[in-house]
Amino acid sequence: MTSVTPSRTAAEECARAALAEHGTGRGPLLPILHAVQEELGCVPRDVIPVIADGLNLSIAEVHGVVTFYRDFRSTPPGRTTVRVCRAEACQAQGADELVAHAKAELGVGFGDTTADGAVSLDEVFCLGNCALGPAVMVGDRLHGRVTPARLDALLGETR
Repeated sequence: MTSVTPSRTAAEECARAALAEHGTGRGPLLPILHAVQEELGCVPRDVIPVIADGLNLSIAEVHGVVTFYRDFRSTPPGRTTVRVCRAEACQAQGADELVAHAKAELGVGFGDTTADGAVSLDEVFCLGNCALGPAVMVGDRLHGRVTPARLDALLGETR
């Protein structure tokens, strides 16, 4: 996976390869989108018409799927992704305060990446760590009982 915006040609070639691998029709849309994102780090807007044409779908249908599912990105993520749990158990333990702190500290909202490309901030609605809320995932590591000060330490490790 790359964190640099792929060239249009490379993105289109990736989409065509995913179409060739997964077939056509409505069924393989999600596997194709996942394959493109796995390869490129995102689903660039340039590939949506290529995928739509290959599957005989409208551009609007493919765009709708990409924008509906939170796991798909139209731009490459930062080098590290920070996910803050917003589920009820974590909210009861202070997730709202943690969210406000994360947004202020990073200067971005959910779904955005810092200007230096270091960190993307996302929200999730359960990390399965309810007993240790509020929970945060930094990259592939899950952290529990995260306070604003602990989040600052974790963010410092990412930069």
